[in-house]
Amino acid sequence: MTRLVVYDAVTPANILLDTLEFDRIADEMKAIGADVERWSARPLEQAAEGEAILAAYASEVARLKTERGYATADVIRIRPGNPNWPAMRQKFLAEHIHDEDEVRFFVEGSGAFYLHVADRIYEIVGEPGDLLAVPAGIKHWFDGGPDAEFTVIRLFTDEKGWIAHYTGDAIAASVPQYEGANLLAASS
Repeated sequence: MTRLVVYDAVTPANILLDTLEFDRIADEMKAIGADVERWSARPLEQAAEGEAILAAYASEVARLKTERGYATADVIRIRPGNPNWPAMRQKFLAEHIHDEDEVRFFVEGSGAFYLHVADRIYEIVGEPGDLLAVPAGIKHWFDGGPDAEFTVIRLFTDEKGWIAHYTGDAIAASVPQYEGANLLAASS
């Protein structure tokens, strides 16, 4: 993962950790039951679509399916100016849980997952080559920024795909939203 910021959930202005060190990020995620990996980037055609992207990462996807029991994988691509993004963003910004792991591999672009565990919020930013697996039942939300640009491979155990159970907690509004890759580059 590119960056991990840990906030105090009670006083989000209190930042407990801000790191770009992958090993530290992996340790912090492991401590809360989440997994991170880095995969080697594959050269893809500019216009590569779902099947070509899945084929490029077939060995990694197959490994995860075997190791963790995922049944299906797909690709979601959001480009700047997508007229559906504002509504999608609002849906993803609401704190929720899933009955299965939420697994995302960033092929292109970036986005931030926010994991709400006990009295902490873990903002973990993914960029190309980053995989994050959020265990079932962990409260979280996602932000791709105001004009999102990302392509991710998603893995599921349930063939129905992404099903969220919203908590109704407004905590997501208490931490800074993700502003996209430009902000991340400026802070590095």
